Amino acid sequence: MTTFDTRTPSKTPPPLTVSPEDSEHRGPIGDIDWTQFSNCRGKTHLFFAPKAERPQARARREAKARSLCDVCIVRDTCRDFARVNHEYGLWGAESEEERHLAGFTIAAPVGLRSAKYRHLRDNAASLTPEALEHAEQV
Repeated sequence: MTTFDTRTPSKTPPPLTVSPEDSEHRGPIGDIDWTQFSNCRGKTHLFFAPKAERPQARARREAKARSLCDVCIVRDTCRDFARVNHEYGLWGAESEEERHLAGFTIAAPVGLRSAKYRHLRDNAASLTPEALEHAEQV
């Protein structure tokens, strides 16, 4: 068995056409599977919360996940994918609450945090950066 097929095709393949809906399935960079270049492959337990996770455990888990994202070459693409597709979890070093604050909401915001962050987003124009940072820590 040979690894390469040296035969030439008998017919020329039709040109590829891309519709706007295609990007939703493949991601924001088209035909390239950007996930193959991600640092998080095989480590999804860091990026999605387990059931009944405590706040301290969440902070530790997300810190580990963000450390992978900080050195990832597809971080921006990952974040854009999550924003466009309304994903849950941590994507591109951005949590669902942070996406919510940036105006990219998910289908069903999770728990009380969503109300807190909705209130922050609505009042963000009147808050100073220091006040906003303090409110996120509370």
